[in-house]
This record gives sequence, structure tokens and C-alpha cells, in this order.
Amino acid sequence: MYTLPSLEPVRQYDAIAVMTSGGDAPGMNPAIRGVVRAALHAGMKVFGIERGYSGLIADDMHRMTSTSVRNIVQRGGTILRSDRCEAFKDPGVRQQAAAILARRGIGALIVIGGDGSLTGAHLLQQETGVDVIGLPGTIDNDIFGTDDTIGFDTAVNTALDAIDKIRDTASSHERHFLVEVMGRNSGFIAINVGMAAGAEMIVVPERAIEVSTMGQQLAKARQAGKGSSGIIVVAEGREPGLTYRLAEQLREQGEDPRVCILGHIQRGGSPTGHDRVLATCLGAMAVHYLSAGYSNIMVGVNQGRIVDVPLQDVISFRKGLDPTLLELALELHR
Repeated sequence: MYTLPSLEPVRQYDAIAVMTSGGDAPGMNPAIRGVVRAALHAGMKVFGIERGYSGLIADDMHRMTSTSVRNIVQRGGTILRSDRCEAFKDPGVRQQAAAILARRGIGALIVIGGDGSLTGAHLLQQETGVDVIGLPGTIDNDIFGTDDTIGFDTAVNTALDAIDKIRDTASSHERHFLVEVMGRNSGFIAINVGMAAGAEMIVVPERAIEVSTMGQQLAKARQAGKGSSGIIVVAEGREPGLTYRLAEQLREQGEDPRVCILGHIQRGGSPTGHDRVLATCLGAMAVHYLSAGYSNIMVGVNQGRIVDVPLQDVISFRKGLDPTLLELALELHR
């Protein structure tokens, strides 16, 4: 459970709005529920914006009630739907969005999403004065200022469940499987899944990999009688096709690996209990922070405490993978 800050209400909003933006993540629905129920408890009207920033600039929103968020905590995806809105990068479009919110009497916006979505929220507040709160909603867990993000735990467990099944086939046919998980720029999913699955190797964007070295290590393990099958977890990386290229290069080293791309199954499915609690706390506390006079912040978690982080810091700094965790993974899989 989380330690929540004690916040005194100093401001009352007549109405606020909530949206989900960017890639969907399991737990977004509990976060929406947390926002709506907390806002209604505080006497505010709540508008749900459809399809993220695309819905905002199209004025596609509706009033939400307590019934609107009944029986949604167990559902994956987002009931408000989501989108990646290139148009919102235009300052003029952001001015139009602010005018739409003002016309509806909406004084604050809560944005649930990843780095790009939180950047949009920060720019909206900075340029137009609309009060904003961001919540870290991404399976990648790559948001600066928070130890955890909504959807990360579910994505890890979804990938782990798949790998446990793949290992049965790997063992039966005495083959190595390269299992690709999501993570273009960060290896948080890969390192956690790999360690939990007892993978033989883990490939992450944060550390370059020499395929010849991989092949030598696999051959050495086979000669030492450590087995001729196993799992190699690969973060998808910045360039498409990385896992297939690794597999082909391993074949040239004398291996006969198979490739399994887990893809978007990592985004879907019912959120874990961990993600439901995290998302609910963050959603409700976002409303509390607004009432306490905060704006232009992200609500995250640090060492079990719910904390506020300036959005300027969130979008300016990159959350890095702990190098000692990488070293530990190497130590365990030698």
C-alpha cells in the first residue's frame, strides 16, 4: 500500500476533465474511476474526453457520473479510448483546446499517458494557463520522477505468462527462443521479465550486444552441459527487426533459434491488483492535488510514497535503467 500526502483543499473547481492519451495501458480504467469518484466527492462536475487530445480539439467529451465508472476496474484498455495526436504539437491548436475547455467551464485537465502526452499537458498549461495534472500511464515504466507507471506490472506479468509457456516448447525441442518484448528506448520490461523468467540472456537498448559473443556464450553453455535450450529476452529496440536479425546472426554462429514476438498482447488484458491499486491512488490523488492548489505536476510514486513532480522535470530528464540491475542479471545468467 502507498503512503498518501496530507493535502488541505484551498481551491474549488466547478468542473474538471480527464483523458487517456497515447498508447493504452492496463490500469487506465481504474485511474479514470479514481479521478471521477474523487472529483464527484469534492463536488466537482467531471467530463470524460474521448480519444485523448484528438477528442479535446474536436470537443468530443461528455459528463461522467459515478455510474459511468462502475465495474470498469477489471477491464483492460480505456473506456475513454486513446489516440496519438500530431496536431496537438501546434501551439495554435493548443490555444483552440484551451478555448474549448473554457467554453465548457472546465478549469482543470487530468492527462493519463506517457512522455509525449505529459509534454502536451505541460505545454498547454504553460501557454494557456489551463491547470493540468499528469498521471504516468505507460507499460514502459520509463517516466522520470516515478518508480512505477500504470500498466507496467500487468505488462510484465503478461509477458512472463507467455514465456513460461514458450519455455515448454523450447525444452521439448532443445532450442533457444528469442522472445521480443516491448521497449523501443528502455529495457525496463525486458530486464524484469528476463529476471523473473530466468532467461539465459537479456538484450536491452541501454547496452550494446555483440551477436558473436552471444553465440559463443550459448556454445560454451552447451559444451559445459548447461543445456541446449532456453529463453533470450529481447527488448524491441529502436530499429524494427532487431530480434530477427539477432536470430539470423546466431544461425551463422551455428545456433538454431526460434523467434516469438509478443507484441500488443502486452498492452491488453485485465490489470493486475498492483496496477489497480496504483492507478486508483494516483487518480484520486490527482484531484486532491488540484484542490490543494497544485498544477503543472505529475503525480507519481517514490519508495512507496505518492509524490508530486514538476512536469518540466518529467519531460526534461530521462529515467535510466539501473546499471547494477543489469550487472545482477548478467551475474545470474552466466
